Amino acid sequence: MDELDLSFSVTFRHRILFTEDAFAASNPCLKGLLGSAKFLPLVDSGLAKSSPRLLESISTYAKANGLQMTREPLVLTGGEAAKKDTQVVKAVLAAIETDKICRHSYVLAIGGGAFLDAVGFACATAHRGVRVIRMPTTTLGQGDAGVGVKNGINTFGKKNFTGAFAVPAAVVNDLKLLTTLDARGKRDGLVEAVKVALLKDADFFSALEKDVTHLAAGDLSAIGRAIRRSAELHAKHIAGSGDPFELGSARPLDLGHWAAHKLESLTAHRLTHGEAVAIGLALDMLCARDLGLFGREEAERVLRLLTSLGFRIYAPELHQQESVPLLSGLEEFREHLGGQLTLVLPTAIGQSTQIHHLAPSYVRAVIDELKTYDQLTCAAQS
Repeated sequence: MDELDLSFSVTFRHRILFTEDAFAASNPCLKGLLGSAKFLPLVDSGLAKSSPRLLESISTYAKANGLQMTREPLVLTGGEAAKKDTQVVKAVLAAIETDKICRHSYVLAIGGGAFLDAVGFACATAHRGVRVIRMPTTTLGQGDAGVGVKNGINTFGKKNFTGAFAVPAAVVNDLKLLTTLDARGKRDGLVEAVKVALLKDADFFSALEKDVTHLAAGDLSAIGRAIRRSAELHAKHIAGSGDPFELGSARPLDLGHWAAHKLESLTAHRLTHGEAVAIGLALDMLCARDLGLFGREEAERVLRLLTSLGFRIYAPELHQQESVPLLSGLEEFREHLGGQLTLVLPTAIGQSTQIHHLAPSYVRAVIDELKTYDQLTCAAQS
């Protein structure tokens, strides 16, 4: 046998810029990123509807700064609908081909996390990868999904079954883009801040507790602080975990996500991703408590923070068919990476461990408790 066994490494640069009013003519952020390269602007349809002057602002900014925009901003389907089939991916690929976007050009993608997932997947496959600048326009996108390196769409009834890992050329978090969000939209991404604080930073968790009134009221200054730290913790994990493309069997930041992903499909996306994660987070955290991994007082702090932010921690679909459909999410979660089932659970606020089995009896008992807790919380708030 004749064999060559070689290895090589590739260094990636992951840039996340924080600014306000990126399309003000005097703001140097995008001009500094794009330089003399041409770029294709793509905008989430939901954002275009809620911010009707945005499209004009993009064009005005490009002209004022001498940037090479290949066309007027192209509006494409946003929200979860962007990921339900291949239509958005095909539209992006067609625009890249028509506008002759190459690997020295850029795609500027402006929208929510699902929109960025679909656009990013198209960009990862065109010419085997063209450069994309992400501009997340939701709290979820700016604090978590938009600052990561994952792209994908939902196929075969499974979330993110078709996708690619691709590091964006840059991420631009513009706080002004959050001003048009309703209360639900402003709250949604805060659950990922709670999650990453629970896993990695006790001081950040305490800061969220201190700011909870302002966060629940939609105060953008408080939300901006939470997003900044959430984005930093997520990005530092990607850069420093040693497994940015998830080649192992663990997803160390996906506390609560096995249940959340399943709940999104079980509710036909009646629940947003953030709302589903809040339930999944409460579920996993209470299982950790019942397994003797996590303290009761700390568990109460987590539930109190989630509900004080305005999240519900129960949905009827948890009990659907004696929770059999929900529990199938454990195998789907394992299957996504392959290998051994690996779940991350908290051991203290700011610390975590991994387990490889979660008995259905624990899950069902916790679901019953969540229903009771949710009923009592709603009664107290009414």
